[in-house]
Amino acid sequence: MTKMDNSQRTLETIWRVPDRLWHTLKSILDEHDPPSPVGRKRIDARAALDAIIFRLRSGCQWNQLPNEFPDDSSVHRTFQRWEQIGVLDQIWTALVEECEELGGVDWQWQSADAAMAKARFGGDEIGPNPTGRAKPGTKRSL
Repeated sequence: MTKMDNSQRTLETIWRVPDRLWHTLKSILDEHDPPSPVGRKRIDARAALDAIIFRLRSGCQWNQLPNEFPDDSSVHRTFQRWEQIGVLDQIWTALVEECEELGGVDWQWQSADAAMAKARFGGDEIGPNPTGRAKPGTKRSL
């Protein structure tokens, strides 16, 4: 991140959703993921979001979430549901807008690193199957 001038303040790292921001995010959740009138009661959405933020920021495994958060499998299930129905995209949009209003997004410099993932199926480096006795094909089974 580039050096900010004195008119911009540094934002604290978010580990839990602040009250002011929660009102915006709660309206997104109420609209896109309302609780079902039947079936088992869901875990608290704010606690689930706090646990998801902790998980994504710390890099811990789901089953290593601290005890202050809801059950890890319930949090993971909530995360998967929100991802599938697009709630996390809506939350991300709201967070970027909020950060931009506070001057916390430096649009002059952004970076994305794709070196964290494996090349899918070995990329172009994959050759013929060495055990295929000169048969056509690749190392991966079809």
